[in-house]
Amino acid sequence: MVLVLILVPVYIHLILVYIVLFLVHFLLVLVLDHSVLVLVLFSILKVLVPVLVLVIVLFLVHILLVLILILVSISLNKVELSVGESKFFICTAIGEPVRLDWFNPQGERIAPSRRFALHSEPSRSRLIIYNAVVQDAGIYRCEAADAAGNTGEASVVLEIYQRLTFRDVQSPQEFRHGETAEVVCDVISSPVPTVVWYYQDREITLEQGSRLQMLANNNLQIQQVSKADEGVYRCEASVEARGEIDFVDIAVVVNVPPVLTISQQSFNATADYQESVTFTCMTSGSPEPRVTWHRKGQQLEPSEQHVLTRLDGGRSSLTIRNIRQGDGGSYTCRAANKAGAQERELFLKVFVQPHITVLQNVTAVEGAAAVVSCQAEGEPLPDISWRTGQDGRSYGDGDKSPDGRLQVRGRHGRSVLTLSSVRLSDRGRFDCEAQSRIGGHQKSMFLDVEFMPRFLTNHTILYSWEGNPVNISCDVIANPPATLLWRRERISIAAEATPTTRVHGTAGKSVLEVTPMSDRDFGRYNCTARNNIGVRFQEFILAQADVPSNPYSLRLSAVSQRLATVSFMKPDSHGGVPISHYLLQYREAGPQDWRELRSHSVHTTVVLTGLEPNTTYEVRVAAVNGKGQGEFSHTESFQTLPIREPSPPAVHGQRGMGTAYRLGLVKQDDGGMPIVEYIVKYKTDKEEQWMTKLVPGSQDSALLQPLQWNTRYEVEITARNVKGLSEPTFYQFFMPQKPDITAESLFSGLGLGAVLGLGLAALLLVAALLDVSCFFLRRAGLLMCLTRSLCGNKTATGAKGKEPEEGKAAYLKLPLKEENGKESLKPDTIEIKVHGDGSLHTKADDSRA
Repeated sequence: MVLVLILVPVYIHLILVYIVLFLVHFLLVLVLDHSVLVLVLFSILKVLVPVLVLVIVLFLVHILLVLILILVSISLNKVELSVGESKFFICTAIGEPVRLDWFNPQGERIAPSRRFALHSEPSRSRLIIYNAVVQDAGIYRCEAADAAGNTGEASVVLEIYQRLTFRDVQSPQEFRHGETAEVVCDVISSPVPTVVWYYQDREITLEQGSRLQMLANNNLQIQQVSKADEGVYRCEASVEARGEIDFVDIAVVVNVPPVLTISQQSFNATADYQESVTFTCMTSGSPEPRVTWHRKGQQLEPSEQHVLTRLDGGRSSLTIRNIRQGDGGSYTCRAANKAGAQERELFLKVFVQPHITVLQNVTAVEGAAAVVSCQAEGEPLPDISWRTGQDGRSYGDGDKSPDGRLQVRGRHGRSVLTLSSVRLSDRGRFDCEAQSRIGGHQKSMFLDVEFMPRFLTNHTILYSWEGNPVNISCDVIANPPATLLWRRERISIAAEATPTTRVHGTAGKSVLEVTPMSDRDFGRYNCTARNNIGVRFQEFILAQADVPSNPYSLRLSAVSQRLATVSFMKPDSHGGVPISHYLLQYREAGPQDWRELRSHSVHTTVVLTGLEPNTTYEVRVAAVNGKGQGEFSHTESFQTLPIREPSPPAVHGQRGMGTAYRLGLVKQDDGGMPIVEYIVKYKTDKEEQWMTKLVPGSQDSALLQPLQWNTRYEVEITARNVKGLSEPTFYQFFMPQKPDITAESLFSGLGLGAVLGLGLAALLLVAALLDVSCFFLRRAGLLMCLTRSLCGNKTATGAKGKEPEEGKAAYLKLPLKEENGKESLKPDTIEIKVHGDGSLHTKADDSRA
């Protein structure tokens, strides 16, 4: 294999020498003559022939070696690898190998695994080593074999070393004040590293007997560590053989246990007076201690009653608000940090005002006795008294009520109120009051009185008729609530509906709905009310209703031409069912059909309308209830009034606008026929002649105008119908002084927008006048600009391309306007000549516009 590797470059060099000699020979043939050429050629052949022979021999030897040997090579011969790194090697075989194998330093064939990977091809194989460890060091061989059994191999040397590595070095590292601290710096390498410690950029001198010592494991030991030892320490490691160096900075923290002090240990307070007490603790330590407050072994959380506050200077406070009796006792202030904890106790003594602890509502049966107990505590022990809610009287120990039924006895913070022969009127509130020199407390109880059912209604007779449902209501009060049961001839009426009965129930009330179908459904019904105190009954009678009796005392009033008012008295009997309305019949005297009019509800007055004047009528009335219509009253006759002149109208004045005056007309009795018109006459109080105005009868006012200012007027109004004229109605009114026309009066009726609009219009008018004046006098202004835009630079005389000289006349053609506002196309255009002195001259234009 080595020989083959040596011969390959020899072949290459010999071939290159042969090519060079051949080129030299060719050049000599070209430049030298024939004789010289022969000599040179001979000398070259002497050199080339041995070289060529040597090449041929070596080539034959090479072919022979290739036929009988397999040549193997590895890409690397020697490799240095750090622990944890990965590497691969390539093994190449020359020939026709059938197998390529790798062997580890122990001579074992390498099989693929998690850390060793093999990738093989026909004449090539790659070995990969992942995450190398120290045990992987040694010689690795690659062996190739062909089909004839010929083998070849190559090897590579792998050296493994450990780089400087800091393993899990924590920062910061915390220690408790006063203990022996060991600052850990775990570093490894191969060979073993040299470790040096630094503090505040200065190397730590490890003297004998010093508090700072480096241990065999390279850790730094600090005895009796204190707050002054805090800071950043540097651990520096180096390997002199490789010139490798590295370091890590470690922060050292010294925790100091808490120190807790209190300025005041005990406090006094009175409960239930909205008082507050504040405990204060002062702490020091490192890290800053966390302060918690405890009560009966439980940590206090911030609340409305317990307010926790952290103050400056390490102070913490607990404020107890709205102090109560149960807040008395010991409280613990606890300060804790990583280095330890400390506790101190504080005491709160609470003076307790009277407080009622036992007082309950009591239920008693009517007629029996009731006993109520009230118990209170406090310091000092309070005195107890009672006050009734009915009359507000107070009762102390040994007191009695005027009737002797109420009596109070008690001592040692307990009082008993006894009430004999309880009545329903005793039901209500009773107040218990506890009083001492610290204060007082009041609490109320309720005395509930139980009693047997009582019926609230005395209406026990009801009326109905066949097919008409009626509700029989049984209203009961009872304590406790009563159960209600309906009976009919000692047979219970079921709650389920039947064709004739249905029961509806609510609290304290039961309604029996009865729909009579025959005479046997009328009669007596019984309501039974029952509770645990007793039973009571109430009987109801359901009677058959009848139609009402006839009304009486029929009278006619306010009879006119077309109206009449009928009044009457109610019937003596409504038949057991309320009257719903009255039916009034009327007709003209004679065999005419009755006309009917129904009253509004149960009113006993009915107004007849639409009657004929001077006509005799008959009228009668009957009452109607749910059962039906009763008998008619006796028939009463009356005659309407004949047609006549209308009554005088009523007049009221209404001030008009300017010189006008409006009269309001109110129609009175029209005499039985519509008013055709109103005749209004009016004159001043100084004139004799009347002015007349006719107003249609359908109108309700008359407008008089024009009238004179500062003048009194007399008015006479007469109403007319087809029968004739009414009596006149007289009326007077006075026209005021003529108002002054001022700016205020002119604009008083205008709004702000109208006034602003008028002002703006005035400004525009003034601007237009000024613009026209400037146009004619100074040839300037808005009109001048418009004229130049429309007419160009032509002069009025027809000269083209000439500018008017200063001092000469200038002309402007203005078209005349016809009467309808259109421009005239006739040649009577006016020329206005403006002279230098500002005077104007006009003449007719010779040319057409």
